[in-house]
Amino acid sequence: MEFFLKHRFTHIIVGGGTAGLVVAARLSENPNITVGVLEAGSPAFEEPTINVPGRFGESLGSKYDWKFETTPQSHLNGRSLPFPRGKILGGTSALNFMTWNRGCREDYDAWEELGNNGWGWDGMLPFFKKSESFHQPNAEHQARHKSVFDADYHGIAGPLQTVYSADHFSGSNVGVWTSLTGVTPELRERSYSATAYYRPNCERPNLVLLTEALVREVILESDSEGGGWVAKGVRFLYGDKEHAVKTECEVIICAGSVQSPQLLELSGIGNPEILNAAGITAKINNSNVGENLQEHMMTAMILEIDPSIVTPEDLRNDPVLAEAADKEYALSQAGPRTAIPSSVAYLPFSHFVPSGELAGIASSILRSVSNHSRAHDSILVERFRSAKNLGQIEFNFDVSNYSPYFKSIPGKKYATMLQMLQYPFSKGSIHIPAMRDGKVTTSDDKPIIDPKYYDGPGGEIDFRMMVASQKFANKICCTKPLSDIIVTRVYPDMTEGEDFADWVRDSTITDWHPVGTCAMGGKGGKDRGVVDARLRVYMVKGLRVVDASIMPLQISAHLQATVYAIGEKGASLILEDWEKQVG
Repeated sequence: MEFFLKHRFTHIIVGGGTAGLVVAARLSENPNITVGVLEAGSPAFEEPTINVPGRFGESLGSKYDWKFETTPQSHLNGRSLPFPRGKILGGTSALNFMTWNRGCREDYDAWEELGNNGWGWDGMLPFFKKSESFHQPNAEHQARHKSVFDADYHGIAGPLQTVYSADHFSGSNVGVWTSLTGVTPELRERSYSATAYYRPNCERPNLVLLTEALVREVILESDSEGGGWVAKGVRFLYGDKEHAVKTECEVIICAGSVQSPQLLELSGIGNPEILNAAGITAKINNSNVGENLQEHMMTAMILEIDPSIVTPEDLRNDPVLAEAADKEYALSQAGPRTAIPSSVAYLPFSHFVPSGELAGIASSILRSVSNHSRAHDSILVERFRSAKNLGQIEFNFDVSNYSPYFKSIPGKKYATMLQMLQYPFSKGSIHIPAMRDGKVTTSDDKPIIDPKYYDGPGGEIDFRMMVASQKFANKICCTKPLSDIIVTRVYPDMTEGEDFADWVRDSTITDWHPVGTCAMGGKGGKDRGVVDARLRVYMVKGLRVVDASIMPLQISAHLQATVYAIGEKGASLILEDWEKQVG
């Protein structure tokens, strides 16, 4: 810790997660920049539940997880849901299921349409490519698995290693395909920000990391030159003592969609009513902090399948099989420990909902949206109306029981049909809690996560579309050749028929893809967002946010590839401004 504090930092990064380590690696390429990274978690480079692809999911709920929960959701019959986030060097990139894909061109162009110049598809593509080293499948693999690709849309020299692709990276993800995965081709290990961006560069003298350091607040001081506020450093807890570290240039918050707004509020930036209730002195009034939370909602339909099919549960239930699989993986980097789900389908609602019904839904939504959210919601409405082929719903089939509510019966085998809503109207919030027993709120107090699933007029539309999609998911499972391996549907069981409304409300869970809580304001500026298009926090000098929280609208994709691209683009913007500053 003393080693960390003795440095003079030009830039301090809060959060050594997915985006934070990207920014740290890129900034420290310049020897004139000294970067300090504060991460609350610890490194886990040798942890099998992190590294071994086939053990995905085992780290959820572990010491590497913040173990957040949502508030009880009134439109989910009062249920609270787990909200996993990575408490580890590498952040949630160490815990996710390694799926690597991109949204549609229109998803990013929508960000630019809102006034965030440079954040459209064409502006983002170079940074997608910069983060990636795509390993092309050989001719045999391409023939056997139809693993076609377009090399022009992939990177070949980036830190993140990706394998096994389909041609859905060029601006459209619609169709049925096999997803790319973040796995190293030789060792068949998870490729994530700690191994790809930090470990190869950890010997740089100008890149200094302190783990197990919980940041309390950004230190804001009065700006003697132009008035207002300027970020001068951070205060953090290490062990049982608090310390302060100063920066000569910028503080960059990369704490993710849950903790970036939390840290802004703890620093006095946010809605004054929320800050005052928490005992925090309000310095900058911006009621957008922590708002605009958007999440992919998910259901997990469970099906009993042919008992001869090998599933991951075989290894969980049989220590002998698990030991054999571990040995095979250790010796040859092969076998069931390398298997991760990668078969996906993205479809527009028009594939199974009549166009007239979709047009009627769009009209009803526009009549009910508020002026504050009209620009965002108008884009979502247009996706209902237009003939554009966008992936509005994702289906993912895998041979395992993914449901937290259905308990497997010993001796039976199961598969799961997952479906995930990609463009939700439902918008929630994440805020710090009020004081308790007269004690001022700190970063020890978990934030209040209220996604407001299916809430309001837009949430009603989300619910209708999830029910309609569930009917189509059931149809997929009843159709050959997939139906040939299915014995019966068990959750919901067959007695519930095909009216899935009650089941969807009782079974919806989170897909762990939160965005938008420190969103770019675009044309609306500070009245509509938290950061500008250069990711600078409004009304503060020397403070930025670089992570998924800056996304103004949700995308049709798993998030990690986009978050890496945000990290790359954010680092590029910071370096541009640094060069201007130093001349």
